[in-house]
Amino acid sequence: MTTYKSDLVQTFHERGYIHQCTDLDALDAKASESTITAYVGYDCTASSLHVGHLISILMLRRLQQAGHKPIVLMGGGTTKVGDPTDKDKTRPLLTDAQINTNMAGIKHVFERFLTFGDGPTDAIMVNNDDWLSSLGYVQFLRDYGTHFTINRMLTFESVKLRLSREQPMTFLEFNYMLMQAYDFRELLNRYHCTLQMGGSDQWGNIINGVELCRRMNQTEVFGLTTPLLATASGAKMGKTEGGAVWLNEDLLSPYDYWQFWRNTEDLDVGRFMRLFTDLPLEDITRLENLPGNEINEAKKILATEATAMLHGREAADAAAETARKTFEEGSTASDLPSIEVSHDVLATGIPVLDLFVQAELGTSKGEIKRHIKGNAAKINDTTVSDDQLSVTNDLLNADGVIKLSVGKKRHVLVKPV
Repeated sequence: MTTYKSDLVQTFHERGYIHQCTDLDALDAKASESTITAYVGYDCTASSLHVGHLISILMLRRLQQAGHKPIVLMGGGTTKVGDPTDKDKTRPLLTDAQINTNMAGIKHVFERFLTFGDGPTDAIMVNNDDWLSSLGYVQFLRDYGTHFTINRMLTFESVKLRLSREQPMTFLEFNYMLMQAYDFRELLNRYHCTLQMGGSDQWGNIINGVELCRRMNQTEVFGLTTPLLATASGAKMGKTEGGAVWLNEDLLSPYDYWQFWRNTEDLDVGRFMRLFTDLPLEDITRLENLPGNEINEAKKILATEATAMLHGREAADAAAETARKTFEEGSTASDLPSIEVSHDVLATGIPVLDLFVQAELGTSKGEIKRHIKGNAAKINDTTVSDDQLSVTNDLLNADGVIKLSVGKKRHVLVKPV
């Protein structure tokens, strides 16, 4: 087994966070001798981050746990341009108001994972709009444009992929990697930040920043990327039938978040425990090797630990208990996700297709029809056979609600108001 000098790199290695690093041995030596300041950037393209961002958030957490200082960089400035990485077409441009609203929605999540403050290893949050929007264009080109060549920029995957697919790439987007490189140097100058981390799709952007810092500051800095996660079956991490797995509670309930982790594939249990929980490695080794159906107990532990980290222990335990009652006792648990429908609407009747879509158990009536045809849609645990059914007050159960289900694991309560 590989052994590193620093707790930081050793933890990154043992838990599976490392994909590429500009100089892992040098980073390890530096981390063993002094406190490292490192950052990850987050553009404000939506009002919540999703589970795909979680691996980089957890890297900042591991960094702080190992005695180093994390910087959360809000991309108030870079969001105005839009990262072309892994995109076939230009992102829609957002207004300043939309960016600020999204930033406000994103910020609070980090407090669940990091300790913020003024101490030497306390996390800080900064906004790159503070320096990017005040840049003079001609001055920026004169000072920084000479450090980048078109030849080099055309070799990066984000550019090559777009061009190979004959999709246009605007000059605005082409500037994104220069702006991200400028961010790294600005953080180096302001906060002595010497490490940028991100997903493997950010490797080209990170390399540009590393090279810019070395040229202009004659300082050794580092870039480190994580693997882009896919499940054991090859599906993109964080994508479900219901869409993105959001981290904000107003977009995804703690129960649904718990269920996402509970549905982890058998082969992913140990890997996800290492990446997304604080469970000791020896416990993870034991749990991932549970035989047969016992692996389901490990999945429940994964779900509870991951949910506790984001939503708190009380919410995680409540989600686990709701699942137990729903699946093991067959009861209608009050903590299940719910929607409200007026008594008047239920008195006259609401089409079953409309109700299931309203409950977000499908994205369209066509999808709900397919669930009904496949005997996957249920009302009060009874299979729905008629897609023309009208749901009325007559279907209220003994608890005064209507339980909608798709498959064995997706349930929503309809509460009359």
